Amino acid sequence: MKITNAWICTINQTKVEPLFGDIFINDGKISGIVEKAFDPKIIFNEKTDGNDTIEARGRVVTVPNINFHDHFYSRLAKGLTLKGAMNNFHNILKNLWWKLDMILDEGMIQASAKMAALESIRNGVTYIFDHHSSPQSANGSLKIISDELKAIDLRGVLCFEVTDRNGKELAKKGMDENRDFLRNNANENIKGLFGLHASFTVDDDSLRIISNFVNENDLGIHIHLCEDKIDREISLKQSNKSPVERLNFFGLLNQKSILAHGIHLMGDDLRIIEKSGSAFVYNPDSNLNNAVGLPDFSHVPDSIPILAGTDGMNSNPARSLKQLFLLSRHRGMSFEQAFKRINKIYFDQIKFVKKYFPDFTSLNVKDRADLIVWDYIPPTPFRADNFWGHYVYGVLDRPVHSVIQSGKILMKSFNMVINESSYFADITEQGKRLYEKFQSMS
Repeated sequence: MKITNAWICTINQTKVEPLFGDIFINDGKISGIVEKAFDPKIIFNEKTDGNDTIEARGRVVTVPNINFHDHFYSRLAKGLTLKGAMNNFHNILKNLWWKLDMILDEGMIQASAKMAALESIRNGVTYIFDHHSSPQSANGSLKIISDELKAIDLRGVLCFEVTDRNGKELAKKGMDENRDFLRNNANENIKGLFGLHASFTVDDDSLRIISNFVNENDLGIHIHLCEDKIDREISLKQSNKSPVERLNFFGLLNQKSILAHGIHLMGDDLRIIEKSGSAFVYNPDSNLNNAVGLPDFSHVPDSIPILAGTDGMNSNPARSLKQLFLLSRHRGMSFEQAFKRINKIYFDQIKFVKKYFPDFTSLNVKDRADLIVWDYIPPTPFRADNFWGHYVYGVLDRPVHSVIQSGKILMKSFNMVINESSYFADITEQGKRLYEKFQSMS
């Protein structure tokens, strides 16, 4: 298999170095890259794709996108009639998400995972860190999700949100699901974290149990952290410790841990997180939608890894990355500083994903053949020294043209390889069931 006439964005340590040429793929690996001179005439080449060829015609090829904080279980929550107050974040949780996750069953979980998988491929996302919640249907829920990812060759890092808000029995089921999945289902393509909802819904007894398992098995956690000020307020009231202090007290912060949002933090919190090596995942679409505030980069030490996610709002972390650039500018950063910040996030993401998938590609010969072709043709010279200008203002604003994972074509010239109609038959059926059940309980 080969991709011809592409701008190939190879990675060399902490630099992206575009070169023009052809990529050859064999046995799931990049077997060769042939560099050649760029000729604008190839843009108008009428040669069609072959069964084993993608004619890029001057488009840009990069490593795949990674979504570091997703919620597959949210995918069917479209068009619901909401009842009850939605005037603050706590009420949004109580009157939407905590109602919805309690009615999810196996069929709905599977359909949600199918929808998320399809959307992810469309957005060039082939590595996904999902944060799942279905308290009444915890047992086996992560295997349902992992089976859907494996069926279409996506890689994932999964976990179940443990919470005490529904009582100890359901909290235990959530802990058991994390443990069982990690012990029985993790493999080279599907990994696991230990999931928690947020500090203000997990009590000390649960944190102690989780801490023992996490530290005995060298695991990271995946948790919402100070997404809204209520997390800090309730945690301080109940334990006289901030959420960060609680997690640190129980030894749950480490270099494999994901802290989603991290908006309402203080200086002491940042120092603790910096020392732990844990990573932030910023989700600007979700933050704007929930009116909880936006992260302030100016106070975050450069040594803290920053990753991009969607919080289940969509499957497009590339959009999140563009918004983080614009937010950097809005906060007063110069263009140079904002580009430097995006460069940092880009390589923070690659470094972090390699903690779970050490073979994540750099688009060099002998690497895994995981790559995406963007529908972007650079209108000006394309080099290492102007890559970020093209990436932020060109690549990130364009759709994904083709997706290859481990040498297998998942999408080619905007056409999915899998039969989407069969997926959507199940998605719409389960969506109708969820809609009716949600409306009846509201």
